[in-house]
Amino acid sequence: MPQASAKHILVNTEKLAKKIKKEIIAKDITFEKAAKRFSKCSSGKRGGNLGTFKKGDMVREFDNVIFAKDVQINRVLGPVKTEFGFHLIEVLTVYK
Repeated sequence: MPQASAKHILVNTEKLAKKIKKEIIAKDITFEKAAKRFSKCSSGKRGGNLGTFKKGDMVREFDNVIFAKDVQINRVLGPVKTEFGFHLIEVLTVYK
């Protein structure tokens, strides 16, 4: 069963997700600091770290990004819309 480790930032709007992504890419803020400051997920306290999880543990839209054949490791991906809001995702590792 495929597994991965990743970090994410969960916010309510696509506009905010895009703004945060721009700031991370411009190195105005780190992914971890942005997660602590903006994420509405409890993982924000850990810099967005979700640890290691299996395919199927997360919602489908999230899994589709993380377990994509051409997934980019250590890049800010998204925003990805799910029933919870908009996610920015940084995939750390994928074990297939």
